Amino acid sequence: MAFNPEIRASDADRDRVAAALREHCAQGRIGVDELNERLDVAYRARTLGDLQKVTSDLPEEDMYELPVPAYRRSTPARRPSGEVYRKGMRAGWASYASINLVCIVIWLLTAVSSGAWYPWWIWVAGPWGALLLAGQLFGSHEERR
Repeated sequence: MAFNPEIRASDADRDRVAAALREHCAQGRIGVDELNERLDVAYRARTLGDLQKVTSDLPEEDMYELPVPAYRRSTPARRPSGEVYRKGMRAGWASYASINLVCIVIWLLTAVSSGAWYPWWIWVAGPWGALLLAGQLFGSHEERR
C-alpha cells in the first residue's frame, strides 16, 4: 500500500514515532527540549503526514549501525600486524633476558655458597629460548602470506 499522508494515525504510529524520537535524543541528534517539543507534536498528530513532519529531518536508520557491504570491507593491513608481531618478539626477548639474568645470579650465589655448580638455569633458558628463536626465524602467520 502506498504512503498516504492523509490517513489517520493510530496510537501505535504515535508510539513508534515517539520511540524513534527518544532514540535520536539518546544518540545526540536532538536535545531534550527539542525532544519534548517533538513528542508534544507527535502525540497531537492526527495524520501520518503530521507524524512524518516531526521526523522529516532525522534519518530512519542509523548509518553507523548498518552492516558494511562485503565489497567495502578492507583486508587487514599487513604492515601494522607485522609491527605488532615484531614488538611482541622484542618484548619476549627482553623478558627472556631479564628472567635468565635473575636465574643466573641466583645460580651464581647458590653455587658460590654451596659449591654445587650444576647449571640448572639452562632448563629455563633452553626451551624458552628455542621457542623464541623458532618464532623469530619462522615469523608470524600474516608475514608468511
